[in-house]
Amino acid sequence: MHIHILGICGTFMGGLALIARQLGYQVTGSDQHVYPPMSTQLEEQGIQLLAGYRAENLDSNPDLVIIGNALSRGNPEVEAVLSKGLHYISGPQWLAEHVLQKKWVLAVAGTHGKTTTTSMLSWILDYQGFKPGFLIGGIPLNFGVSARLGDSEFFVIEADEYDSAFFDKRSKFIHYRPKTAILNNLEYDHADIFPDLDAIKKQFHYFIRTVPENGLIISPEIDDNINDVLSMGNWSRIQHTSIHGDAEWNTELIKNDGSQFNIQLNKNYQGTVNWSLTGQHNVYNALSAIVAARDVGILPINAIEALNHFKNVKRRMEVVAIVNGITIYDDFAHHPTAIQTTLDGLRKQIGTERILAVIEPRSNTMRLGVHTETLAKSMSFADLAIIYQPPELGWDLNSLKESSKNIEIYPSLNDIINRIREISQPNDHIVLMSNGSFGGLHQKLQIALNMVST
Repeated sequence: MHIHILGICGTFMGGLALIARQLGYQVTGSDQHVYPPMSTQLEEQGIQLLAGYRAENLDSNPDLVIIGNALSRGNPEVEAVLSKGLHYISGPQWLAEHVLQKKWVLAVAGTHGKTTTTSMLSWILDYQGFKPGFLIGGIPLNFGVSARLGDSEFFVIEADEYDSAFFDKRSKFIHYRPKTAILNNLEYDHADIFPDLDAIKKQFHYFIRTVPENGLIISPEIDDNINDVLSMGNWSRIQHTSIHGDAEWNTELIKNDGSQFNIQLNKNYQGTVNWSLTGQHNVYNALSAIVAARDVGILPINAIEALNHFKNVKRRMEVVAIVNGITIYDDFAHHPTAIQTTLDGLRKQIGTERILAVIEPRSNTMRLGVHTETLAKSMSFADLAIIYQPPELGWDLNSLKESSKNIEIYPSLNDIINRIREISQPNDHIVLMSNGSFGGLHQKLQIALNMVST
């Protein structure tokens, strides 16, 4: 059977491609933006990639076309699918029908931390010999791939509230029907498809409706938006988490940067996580993963042991280079809260050393200017925030400088590189924050900083 995937280089669709390949299908795909790490991962698995969307990409008449949610009517390849009468389906529906049936699905939902928490939970199960399948919106360094079919009844999945396809406007996670569900947090996001926060809450309510009575929902004790969703109706077991709180599952920080903390269940000590990650957001992520793992039979002490060997995810505060004493990080930042929590964790780790945050407002929500006020505040932990203003951005970033003195705006990547070359010094920490390739800035900056010393 030949499956062709439109939008194959997206994190979700690329994961589907890997799983379909492991099921023995011939897999091809096309995408407008073909770049690493996803393109490399797919090519290594023997999947043919076609750059650009064209009707002739379908000349082989595939048996099934899986259409990603980034594509819509008017796309030449979508039009060809419809005109040729090819069988097509959304990615989430294909996954539900061909992979998740009869599986114990562990789903991780929320505005922030989905990828990292899903990676943690997958790693805990794998470390303890459960051999789970998984589909993650990034590449966990412990596995080196974003998805696999697995060899057990367990499947861990990143459960996104974004819509499924142009012909299926339900949130992706409605298809997954988990037995164990983590609700990390909830804020307004995806402004291109949701008019307000209440619309997102409604989708999360529908998601909760799919969790069975004997299933488990895991959520932070103090997230008001999640609690609003739960108040709409809940028919499943629920366990709460907290940091220095009173929840059933609680953590006590040993180090303020979140790199070491104790786990407590009903105030009884369970063990200590001691790892390289920082930030209270990752403490919550870890605690939720430990609770979910216990639901399938893994003791907290064993889950903690696995997390002490967790290597994080590519593009989540990944150190990509150290040049002349300057550390360069790559971080997948899509929302002001994610920017703030990440920089807060780094600040607590490095103390008074300088942080230069370089930000591309690339997500749909930030491009629409929805979070103008919170975006400026999110960069308060940086000594200097350099923001890229591409010509097609829909609003003027210079308005951010009215509420913060540590912000500079530049219209080109070359201007950004020149500015960093001018001011950078040993022991600086440069955090490149974007949910895209950032125009290859990571590589260009390394070259430029190397030239400074020659």
